[in-house]
Amino acid sequence: MKILVIGGVAAGTKVAARLKRLNTDADVTLITKDRGISFATCALPYYVGGEIDDSTELFVNTPENFERITGVRVMTGVEAEMVTPRVKTVSAKDHSNDAMYSLSYDKLVIATGTSPVFPKEIRNDVYGVFKLVRPDDAVKMRKYIEDNGVKTAVVIGGGHVGLEIADSLKMRGINVYVIERSPSVLGGSFDFEMADYITRHLEKNDVHVMTDTTVEYIVGADRVCAVNTSKGYISCSLVVVAAGTRPNTDFLDESGIELYNGRIVVGEDMSTSVEDIYAAGDCVVLKNRISGRIMPSNQASMATLEARALAGVLAGRENLFRGSLATGIIKIEGLNCARTGLTEAEARDCGFDVVTTLAIADDKPSYYPNASFYATKLIAEKSSGRLLGVQTVGSGSVDKMIDIAVTAISLGATVYDFEDMDLAYAPPFATAVHPFVQSAILMINKLNGDMVSMTPAEYMQGRADGYRIIDTSNTPSIPGAFYVDFTEINGEIEGISKDEKLLLVCNRGKRAYLTQNRMRYYGYTNTVVLEGSTLFNVVKPTSVKR
Repeated sequence: MKILVIGGVAAGTKVAARLKRLNTDADVTLITKDRGISFATCALPYYVGGEIDDSTELFVNTPENFERITGVRVMTGVEAEMVTPRVKTVSAKDHSNDAMYSLSYDKLVIATGTSPVFPKEIRNDVYGVFKLVRPDDAVKMRKYIEDNGVKTAVVIGGGHVGLEIADSLKMRGINVYVIERSPSVLGGSFDFEMADYITRHLEKNDVHVMTDTTVEYIVGADRVCAVNTSKGYISCSLVVVAAGTRPNTDFLDESGIELYNGRIVVGEDMSTSVEDIYAAGDCVVLKNRISGRIMPSNQASMATLEARALAGVLAGRENLFRGSLATGIIKIEGLNCARTGLTEAEARDCGFDVVTTLAIADDKPSYYPNASFYATKLIAEKSSGRLLGVQTVGSGSVDKMIDIAVTAISLGATVYDFEDMDLAYAPPFATAVHPFVQSAILMINKLNGDMVSMTPAEYMQGRADGYRIIDTSNTPSIPGAFYVDFTEINGEIEGISKDEKLLLVCNRGKRAYLTQNRMRYYGYTNTVVLEGSTLFNVVKPTSVKR
């Protein structure tokens, strides 16, 4: 069987290598328009920032070594230009000598990935304007920074890649502006209130975020000296474009392969709409495991898993790829941010009756060195408690929290399943009641009525209008708020009527919940706990402090 693979990064090399392991007799050829293969795209920002010092570390393998280890024939610098399914051939051009090839196949795998989008307003021929796609881009950018003593940079795009690049530039002591045309950073992968918290954190750490902002043009004839935006000029000597990607599928225009917004539509066996043609990686759309809707695939981890399943299919096994939860994680300026599953907005759009909570929990016992916190948003189906999505931010191991969530969602778990789950505990690693379990318990309390609360999203939308803010912290900490210590509540509280609308706020949320419990016992009927309290929300009361 003759297998032709187009693409030599994560998906292409994985499917070729595993197929040869499963079927040594398979005749596998891999072509790629790049001169190298298996480079670590995800590592590029960390090389720019200096966390990875040696540029050779950006290459996982070489064409020669890959051929020797796997037995796959590798043709570099060869770009596919047309697929003709009727005769099962691919027309390709060798960029080293302009030679044209007609490559035949029995099965074809397309793993061509994506390329960066350069908005028409942005000139890419100006010295100091970069994209970050291949190792050469990272090497050139780092050298440019060092040679030119860059002091200020503009990153165009506030998605995962843009914020990773911004973080890496900040690590080099560069003053960074992030320009995002949408209302929030991270492109809808986090709900608005989570993205707002991330933005506030960036601003607090001197990364300037400009949302709802467009780039008009680059200033500079031969070298960039400023960016003109819809909100004014920004002087800078470096511009990094991270404004999204487009799939490398133009060569499929005459192939008859079904595309969705340029990406290849595949089934669970990674097959396309054309017989004997398969696809994997960033150039495809996948099924969301929860909603069933199709979605882009933009993670190297997903590309590798898709390719592994596809290699099994090509080897005659019943391997299926069931879809993605769009899991993602990012490190920015001392804050780690992770998410999986549906956002609240997506879940509601899919017709789910949704309940959410935002829990603040210690990541380790407070007495343990370097203890910090997690702010975790759970999205669940109200009737069953089934988890639909999770978003977590904190300075610690948020990957641990989100990996628990991925497992739970993949297995159809509900928040109730966590009440007695035996998760690992020791002071260096977690609290006695695991922070994920604490988050689940908060939602259980909300679902069964033990706690009446308001989410940060609802607070941002003005639901607290008409409520009197009650400071329930250990000591008074909200200027202008009426202060109540729940340990002193033994009946009616002087200065507060029992039918008054009261928003209970502390610094984490626990004391507000305990205060509500005590006040409800003594007949206060309109108490609401603000989830996330002052750690997550910007609280500005107007009432008079006791």
